Amino acid sequence: MNTEVEERPSLVARIAAAPGELLEQIAREYGVSTLEVVRNLPAEQGTVAPGEAFADIMQDITTWGDILFLIHNADIVLECTGSLPPGSFGHGYFNIHGESPIGGHIKADNCKSIAFVARGAKRISMSVQFFNAAGDAMFKIFVGRDEKRELKPEQVQKFEVLRARYA
Repeated sequence: MNTEVEERPSLVARIAAAPGELLEQIAREYGVSTLEVVRNLPAEQGTVAPGEAFADIMQDITTWGDILFLIHNADIVLECTGSLPPGSFGHGYFNIHGESPIGGHIKADNCKSIAFVARGAKRISMSVQFFNAAGDAMFKIFVGRDEKRELKPEQVQKFEVLRARYA
């Protein structure tokens, strides 16, 4: 009878071994929050800012042009492409409305951390991810891609400037 237990790689090693794998999948596998996985990314792949920066970060993203707004939970991956309209606070929500398919009401007070993530296997993706107190992603905003599926250079630059502000 073999009583040897195979040791699981550390979370850091697991992340390094699968640069293109969904962070949520790694989190489920290790029984941790997605934010905990992000906090274990190498510094060049992930930077975490405080949730108090929510309004400033959202305002900056309104200048980026068309982005991919994504909500990913156990039941749905919802994607919407468009520009992020300016938002304002009212009735306990951060309200976004404008000439864009992206609109709605966000409980900004629930946002405790904001991560700037740049990673991928074959193709790098860049996103700003907003996390609640449980470490779950509320939503993510991805740098847009052009007709050749390449990251839009002007958005990459804006992402990098914003990320550097919170590094």
